[in-house]
Amino acid sequence: MNQEEKQKTSQKKEIEVIVNIYTSFNNTLVHVTDMSGRTLSKVTGGMVTKHDRLKANPTIAMFVAKRIAENIKDLNIKSLYVRIRAKTRNPAPGPGANTIIKTLSREGFKISNILDTTRIPRGGPKKKGGRRGRRV
Repeated sequence: MNQEEKQKTSQKKEIEVIVNIYTSFNNTLVHVTDMSGRTLSKVTGGMVTKHDRLKANPTIAMFVAKRIAENIKDLNIKSLYVRIRAKTRNPAPGPGANTIIKTLSREGFKISNILDTTRIPRGGPKKKGGRRGRRV
């Protein structure tokens, strides 16, 4: 009786993880960590395709998400916290971010939270280009 209860509690225990998505217009990186920050899985656009021009493509992002889903399903993970990050100073993330979230939800994961962690410069060094900007 006691062993059965232990098995039920170990099966019910759901692990929550953080899915860090970094999308620029050149590449897509997905990094899955547990709550303490240890890496569980990491897949990039270059691991899925050999063409440099396709690494930031939404179709490739879908394959990246499927590979991530395969890796974390083995670890009995059901719910995710998603952090999306774009290149610093960019107003929007790259083309693959929405596709990754959509694919992960279709794979059966519960997405608890979506957060934008794009870095915003506050002061810092002078921006390149001179007072009147870059003249073409």
